[in-house]
Amino acid sequence: MKTDLQLKKEVTEELDWDPAIDAAAIGVEVRKGVVTLSGHLPSYAEKLAAEHAAEKVSGVRAVVVNLDVRPMGEFSDEAIGSAARGALQWHVHLPADAVKLRVEKGHVTLTGEVEWGYQRTLAERTVSQLRGVTGVTNQIRIQVRPAPANVVERIEAALRRHAEREAKHISVAMRDGTVTLSGRVDSRAERLAAVGAAWSAPGVGAVVDDLELS
Repeated sequence: MKTDLQLKKEVTEELDWDPAIDAAAIGVEVRKGVVTLSGHLPSYAEKLAAEHAAEKVSGVRAVVVNLDVRPMGEFSDEAIGSAARGALQWHVHLPADAVKLRVEKGHVTLTGEVEWGYQRTLAERTVSQLRGVTGVTNQIRIQVRPAPANVVERIEAALRRHAEREAKHISVAMRDGTVTLSGRVDSRAERLAAVGAAWSAPGVGAVVDDLELS
């Protein structure tokens, strides 16, 4: 098991490795495997990148994000809303006008309804990359539709394709459109990958993450 000091060193190195992150602006503290990131960043996209970088490090049990977003320059809510609407409407994998949005002091709230879980995630990721955005709340609903009879087997097959070793320790159950994942994984990155695989299956309206870190 890695010590907190070793984890701090590796998280700091991972932040420094990512060219999209100004590692010098981020403070890193680790206690019992829980990483806390603090500081001020110029974009929400960089905040997400820092969180994901910390999650990639093996041995990290959880990430606490105390990073403030302070955009460089003046961005009105009207300008952010216009840019976000354009980005969503022009994205080839999102149905036109399916996603609605509200902007308040740079924070974007997404609503509406889409057919697939990946579209819900994609809409959030698209808006998160825009200038002036300070945060995103995703309230987009997934259309409930009948799932194929073999949907659990398809999710399990996807997990094996991504990481066969981890898939052996993950159980998949589905009821009324809700997938529940249980078992153990070795890292936050593997946990997110498993949840992402479940969301990609047809007929999935919700994913319950009961996975534990080893």
